[in-house]
Amino acid sequence: MTARLLAARRKIRTVALCASAVAAFSMQSAAHADELVVSAAASLTNAFRGVATAFEKTHPNTKIVLNFGASDVLLRQIVNGAPADAFASADEAAMDKAVEAKAVVPDTRHDFAANSLVMIVPADSTLTGPSVRETLAKPQVKHVALGNPASVPAGRYAKAALEREGAWDIANGKAVLASNVRESLDYVARGEAEAGFVFGTDAALMPKAVKVAATVPTPTPVTYSIALVKGSARPAEAAAFADFVRSPDGQAILAKYGFRPPAEH
Repeated sequence: MTARLLAARRKIRTVALCASAVAAFSMQSAAHADELVVSAAASLTNAFRGVATAFEKTHPNTKIVLNFGASDVLLRQIVNGAPADAFASADEAAMDKAVEAKAVVPDTRHDFAANSLVMIVPADSTLTGPSVRETLAKPQVKHVALGNPASVPAGRYAKAALEREGAWDIANGKAVLASNVRESLDYVARGEAEAGFVFGTDAALMPKAVKVAATVPTPTPVTYSIALVKGSARPAEAAAFADFVRSPDGQAILAKYGFRPPAEH
């Protein structure tokens, strides 16, 4: 790994830690101000900002405070006592953990969106290949950005998909593990990774910096869930927000950012 990339990763980790501290401070302030705190997966950042703005227009007495990050990291914050009223995860595994940890109210759990996993490359890349495996195996691909599968849903989806394609060992040997899916996007956008794995909605945010090299089928659908946090001080408002996310108005905003309705079970 190049010195430049290592320096960039250290800088990102420092910024992430500072951002986490600021988020924690903001959430504590929100709790004192009796505001509604929504902890949501990083890939929902743009869409949920739009959802929150629309919700506040119809609920003028409620102020939404959004806290974004990797789903597992958000869950750890909640388990460790960080104030939150609703939790929106980017995969079922994170929400399963939330239920097991008794961090959310199980009966309030609902799927609300679907996404896709894609392999991206820098916009000016000439990388091509008949398959994801063969593309990743090319000698010019030295760094592959993906979320840490231990804590990032996009990374879990990528690992499962690549294992099925027989490409995980190749990707893992070149992996630059990111703390969330947006960090993976940034690595590729800056040219610090020759390829990376993100959600389709993330790739669409930087059309001038990255391009989709392949849509990668996942063994399980990319599904987002939302649930009320157990012990919320504002359960009625939290329920109203979760309902709004799943309402036609909420779904229209999500669709604007590329999200699809969840698959029927």
